[in-house]
Amino acid sequence: MSGGFANPGDDVIRELLATPRTWAVVGCSPRASRDSHRIAALLQSRGNRIVPINPAALEILGERAYPTLADAREQVEIDVVDVFRRSEEAGEHVDEAVAIGASVAWLQLGVIDAEAAARGAAAGLTVVMDRCPAIEYRRLAL
Repeated sequence: MSGGFANPGDDVIRELLATPRTWAVVGCSPRASRDSHRIAALLQSRGNRIVPINPAALEILGERAYPTLADAREQVEIDVVDVFRRSEEAGEHVDEAVAIGASVAWLQLGVIDAEAAARGAAAGLTVVMDRCPAIEYRRLAL
């Protein structure tokens, strides 16, 4: 990875996944067959609150969906912004995570933008890039 960004260590990942938080899932699909839906359901089953971000949905997994992070932030305090978007769109969402006061930006497996990750980290976010919570739960035996 370029840009000097390095993912946090296992202790930080473990703490992020072991402590219930409010996760905004950007690009969360209402379709159960999609990875974004399955991961949101997994996070929810682990005691996290899910805030779906999808401009085309009203509700996903029993939670109100919001068109943007800014819209959601007006109603809910968000801890983690989980990005299920193309790599070229990730930077916008990392910047939004900073703007809404989230503490973590999590870029899903295959979502890579080292400059955005470095920018988020410089702004004080914990940034996880190119990782999947489901894989990390298994890998860390949580």
